[in-house]
Parts: sequence; C-alpha cells; structure tokens
Amino acid sequence: MKKIGVLHGMERSFPEAFVQRVNEKQSDFQAEPVSIERVEQGVATDYAVIIDRISQDVPFYKAYLKNAALTGTAVVNNPFWWSADEKFFNNALAVQLGVPVPKTILLPSKHRPDDTKHESFSNLQHMNWGAIFERIGFPAFMKPHSGGGWKNVYKVDNAEEMFRAYDETGQLVMLYQEAIDFTDYFRCYCIGGKDVRIMPYEPRNAPHLRYDAEMKTTGDAGKKLMATMHDYILKLNHGLGYDFNTVEFAVRDGIPIAIDFCNPAPDADVNSVGQANFDWVVEAAANMAIERAKRVQKGKDNLTWGTFVRGSVMGTGLTEAKADKKADAAKMEVGQPVKEKAAKKDSNPEKAPKSDKKDKDDKPKKKK
Repeated sequence: MKKIGVLHGMERSFPEAFVQRVNEKQSDFQAEPVSIERVEQGVATDYAVIIDRISQDVPFYKAYLKNAALTGTAVVNNPFWWSADEKFFNNALAVQLGVPVPKTILLPSKHRPDDTKHESFSNLQHMNWGAIFERIGFPAFMKPHSGGGWKNVYKVDNAEEMFRAYDETGQLVMLYQEAIDFTDYFRCYCIGGKDVRIMPYEPRNAPHLRYDAEMKTTGDAGKKLMATMHDYILKLNHGLGYDFNTVEFAVRDGIPIAIDFCNPAPDADVNSVGQANFDWVVEAAANMAIERAKRVQKGKDNLTWGTFVRGSVMGTGLTEAKADKKADAAKMEVGQPVKEKAAKKDSNPEKAPKSDKKDKDDKPKKKK
C-alpha cells in the first residue's frame, strides 16, 4: 500500500494533526511522518504523496525529494520549481499576470561571492543611487531576493540608513522595495490551487498576535476587495504552480498589493495562526493530499507545474490562471474556505470576523 508522508523538522503541531486527519478521513493510504533509511538513485519510495515542510533548510532532503518525484511521488511543493524560484522573479511574474506589487529594484550583493574578482563583474555598471531612490522613495524595505522568515529585513527612512543597512548584507543579493502604507493587511492560504482562506493579519504585532486582527474595509468595498484578492491568489499560485502556499497583501487606497507570495512551507503552527486557521489548513491539506494520492500514476511525473513553465514548454507563453469569473464577491467571507465551484454557498457578511474566531465550518468533520 502506498503512503502519504509529511517531511518536517522541529515543527510538531501541523505534521501530527495532518497525519491524524488523513488517517481519520480514509484507509486507502496510510499517513505518517516520512521515514528515510537509504536513498538510491532511481529507486522509488513508498509514498504516493509527500508534503514537504523542511527541505528549504536541508539540502539532503531536497535531493531525496527530487529523486522521489522522478520515480512517481507527488511532492508538495514541486522540489524542482521550489529550487529555481525566488522573490524577485515572483514579482516580475506578478507584473505579467496583472497583479499589483510594490516597485522593486534588484541590488547586487555588497560583497563579492567567494571565488570571484573585480573582473568577474565587468558587465555590471555602477549603481545610479539617485535614480533608484527617486524611483522607490522613502521609507523603503530591503530584504533578500531569496529566503524568508523575516531574516535580514531592513526598513530604511533615508539614504544614510539604506547604505548602513546595505553594508551589513554581505554576500546577499537584496531587493530594494517601496514601503506600502496600508490600511488593511492579509495573509492568505491557498491549498491545491483552489481552496483559499483569507486571514486578516497585522505584521507589526508580536508574532503570536499577528493573526489577532480584523478587516477594516467593510460594505461593498469590502466585498470587492475580497473578490479581487481571491482572484489574485489563484492567478499567482496557478502561475507559480504551488499546491501549498501563502500570499500576503497590503491594501492601499482599496487596492490589494501582493507583498510576499513565495512561501512554499508557510507557517501552520497552531500557536501562531490560531485554532480556527489551524483547523482549516489541516483539513484543506488533508483533502488535497488524499485527492493527489488517488490521481498518482505509477512511474509518471505527478508534480504540479505552473502556467509559466507549462506555457514555456508548449510554446504558448504565459497564460493566466482560470479563476471562476462567476464567483460573487458578496458571498465570500474573510477566514472562510472558498472553493471556486462552491462560492455561491458562502455567507454574506457586512463585517469580517476575527481570523482566530472559531465557527462550525472550521471544525474538521471526523469520520464516523
């Protein structure tokens, strides 16, 4: 019997709940933490599906997952694309998809990479800092073009602060990005390219209080904002090909601006996301993993590839993700699961509830 596995590190609450929920929902595929004894080239694993929560930090695991994918395992997220992806490309792709993003400039590393010399950069001209500052303005953020977890992120209010921060970045390639003065902020799960949960989020709070927030935009404007974010979430994840991701939006003048959407192992710890959000992501991930396991074809490529890659292979160019254009914005609710075909069954709130408030829909249904 093929299995459904979760590959994880120190994380406990999500992997344990995920395994339990998958096993409660069905008996065709045993769910368990991935067990690795020996990795041999071209030899298949016992897993139909593996949910990857740690390979970004462990190169050995990344190589293991690529070998597993080559021999037929559906790895979530696609380890080949995850290895190639980074935040600057994400922003560039978002521009092509018509999703608003902050103005962003890519900066070369302050210090040269190992084993390079001055002559290695004969194609690189001196940065026109005056033009860059005029384009991006102040305040601004500087952060690594690849990575996450709020590591090496700087907010700068003037050129002096920017250069001081830049001096600390070493060999990191950095993004220099306009700061968005937002009135609303959201972090949004997207699971399986279809299930969406939009969560009010306050990034300026302490980590354990960031989900203790409420949506401020209400009425018709709030419904329009919800519909727009839902559309953008699907466009971005279909374009990138992620099965398990989060998208963050900062709302300025009613427009949701995508801030961060390269999170292939997003936070899903019950102590930070709150019980209601935790129950939802466990249930959605379990459903997605079971569906994927049932569709796996032995020895075939069972990975998800985004529209960017598929369009390149087919020679059709970038194609937009197909969101359900009939979804009614008035029937979507913050903090509720949104399926494209089921949008008409959602409630019609005037004001979004707190994201950590538990309701009946948030409780996973146990197998009887």
